[in-house]
Amino acid sequence: MIVPFVDIIFYFSPFSTVGFVIALVFTIIVYLTKPEKQLEANKFSGDKLIEVSLEEMKIRRLMAIFCGLATAGAMITYDLFDYTLFLVLIGISNIGIISAVKRDWVLNAAFNYGLVAIIASLPLFASDSLVLAKAGTLSLLELSKKSYDLIFEKSLFAIGTAGEVGIAPFYAAKAEMFRAPGSPYILMIHLSSLLVIIRTVDILIHLS
Repeated sequence: MIVPFVDIIFYFSPFSTVGFVIALVFTIIVYLTKPEKQLEANKFSGDKLIEVSLEEMKIRRLMAIFCGLATAGAMITYDLFDYTLFLVLIGISNIGIISAVKRDWVLNAAFNYGLVAIIASLPLFASDSLVLAKAGTLSLLELSKKSYDLIFEKSLFAIGTAGEVGIAPFYAAKAEMFRAPGSPYILMIHLSSLLVIIRTVDILIHLS
C-alpha cells in the first residue's frame, strides 16, 4: 500500500510494516520505562546507590523517542533522500542518548561517535546526488523498475550507513553504557542499528 505524504512516499509492504511496528512498540516501551537504580561497588568506601536526575532522564528518554520515531519512518519511506534524512536523525538521536550521561568516559565516546557520524554523512548525501544524476529519480519504487549501474553509489551508501548508524552500538559498548545509570534507554540504539542495517541491505539488493 502506497501512502503519499507531501514529497515523502510511504510504502507498507509486509517487510516494512513489520519493522515499522517493531520500532513503534519499542518506542512506546521506552516512553513508559523509568531508568533503573544501580549500585556502584566500592572496595573501601562501600556500595553507593546511583540515581538518575529527572532532568537527565527526560533528555535521554526524549532522544530515545526521537530515535524510535526516526527508525519507524526509515522502515516505510521509499525515497532514498528521505531515508538518508531519517538515518541522520537516528545518528543525532544516538549521540544525544549517549551524551546525556554525565560521565567523562561516556562523553568522550559520544564525541568520537559524533565525529564519525558527521564524516559518514558525506558519502550518504554524495550517494544520493550520484544516484539522482544517473537515474533522474530517488524513488526506490522507480529505481527498482529499471537497470542502472549503481555499484559505486551503493558502496558509498553502505559505508555512510555503517558510519552513521551501524557503529553506534560499538561506541555505546565502548562507553560502558550498560554500567552507566539509566542504561535501559540505550536499547533503542541497538534496535535502530539492527533495523536500519536490515533495511539498508534490502534497499541495496533491490537497487539494480
